Order: sequence, then structure tokens, then C-alpha cells
Amino acid sequence: MSSPARPEPGDADASAAHLALVTASLDAHRPGDEREVEARRRILAFLAAARRPFDQVAGPEHVTASAVVVGPRGTALHVHKLLGIWLQPGGHVEAGEAPWEAARREAHEETGLAVAHPRGGPRLIHVDVHGGARGHVHLDLRYLLAGPDADPAPSAGESPHVRWFGWEEALAVADDALIGALRSARRQPEAYAGRDNVAAPAQ
Repeated sequence: MSSPARPEPGDADASAAHLALVTASLDAHRPGDEREVEARRRILAFLAAARRPFDQVAGPEHVTASAVVVGPRGTALHVHKLLGIWLQPGGHVEAGEAPWEAARREAHEETGLAVAHPRGGPRLIHVDVHGGARGHVHLDLRYLLAGPDADPAPSAGESPHVRWFGWEEALAVADDALIGALRSARRQPEAYAGRDNVAAPAQ
């Protein structure tokens, strides 16, 4: 996961716009279980109160973004370098970046796959609150990303342990924070469709 960039002029305006869009998507989101109900409530309360909700240096509690990558082979997971468990790709939101942009960037860096949001735009499919590395609390927004039928090739410095999992296999290795996201992703049409249903990756 990359370190956050320092804010540039215009970042405050961008963050305000991103905050409004994230809040609207959370208002529309329907949780799949009681854990997600509580996570959604907590994230909405945090967004309403925090001055810099996406900034990891503003405090130990902050919004993060991750991607549940789906494709013809199932879902792509990697071994987190600090936690040592199989997780979806994701990480911190950089200054001026939208959470759905962070999810796509992190997924590309950590898997090397040409991932893309669904046609129609980014789709929030799950939220979770959990402890992160170094004592942080992550309020995680999970977006659906589609990947090609290709072998992962993570960027230099990322975990080399990345591979596709079948759905049952992925659920068997997932921790409590990931299971709900996998179940939600598995219900999405992109989990079974080809690349015709996703937007072309940015160049």
C-alpha cells in the first residue's frame, strides 16, 4: 500500500465532493447482516463528524477503500504483508483521491490486473469496520472491480502471494471482516459475466 500524498490546492473541494458522494452511496446501501448494519451506522456517524475522514494521518480512525475483484476465475486475493492473511486488495485513500479511485489503484498495484469498475460507475457492495495494522481502525468501503482472465502480477514491493480463488475456496480462507464482502460480490452479475459488462480500464 502506498503512502498518502500531501494535500495540494483544491484537495479540500475534491474531498467535500467525494464525501457527499460516499454519504449518498452509504444512504442507499442495504447491509447484508448485523455486522454490516453496525459498520454502516458507524461510518456514517464518522463521516458526519470528522474533519478529514479520508486522511490516515488525521487520526487512528479513518476511511479506507478496498476492492473485491471478480473475474472468470472467481475472486483475486493476496496475503497482506503485515497481517499475514488472505485479504482483498485495498488501502488508504490518498489526498484528493476518491475512495473508489483508491480501490481501483490499490487493486491494480496489489494484483497487477487491469481491473475496471462496472459499467454505470463504481458500485459500493459492502462496508466493514475493523482493526488495521499499527493500531489503526479502518472504516472500509468495498467496491466491486472486474478483472480479466489473466495471472496476477503485483507491482514491485507488493505482496508476491496473489492468486485467484474459487468462491467456496475464498470463503474458506476469509476472516470475519471479508466473508460478507465475498457473499455480496458473489451475488453481482459481473461475478459470472464476461468483460462486456465493465468499463474499459483507464490508460
